[in-house]
Amino acid sequence: MRPAAALVLVTLGLVPLSLAACAPQAGKAINKDQLDEAVGAAIGDPNTCVVLASRSGKTVVYEFGNYLTCTHPWPDCAGGKRTARDFLNQTIGKAEATRESCASLEDGSRGVAWSAGPTPDPDLAYAAAMEGPNVPPGVVIADKLKAAFEKAGL
Repeated sequence: MRPAAALVLVTLGLVPLSLAACAPQAGKAINKDQLDEAVGAAIGDPNTCVVLASRSGKTVVYEFGNYLTCTHPWPDCAGGKRTARDFLNQTIGKAEATRESCASLEDGSRGVAWSAGPTPDPDLAYAAAMEGPNVPPGVVIADKLKAAFEKAGL
């Protein structure tokens, strides 16, 4: 084998290893398709974002929802605004879950609900935000997500 060909084979062999080294690691392996299906069935909505991260908050291992929903700042029920990741960062490491609900428009025609806390997997925490005209309270979202996480094997 030529030296140049050997270099290409070695380089190609190292690329998958280097990509695997960057993959998030926390808790059990996450089956994204299974988790997408369970979360979608439980609280799926165009304006829903769910973020799972290591309990330290340093590694996001899963995100449900589109980019705009997950990066849009919604009312935080205290006069400010935040994204789902902001909420995760604010609540990470707390032993107790946090649930909040409030109007997202002044006329009350739309609401926002927040839920965050530990998952059944002791190595993972989550934060969720849902906004829309018929949003259930944060406590309902928390209950539905707990069941979805268990169904997905977390």
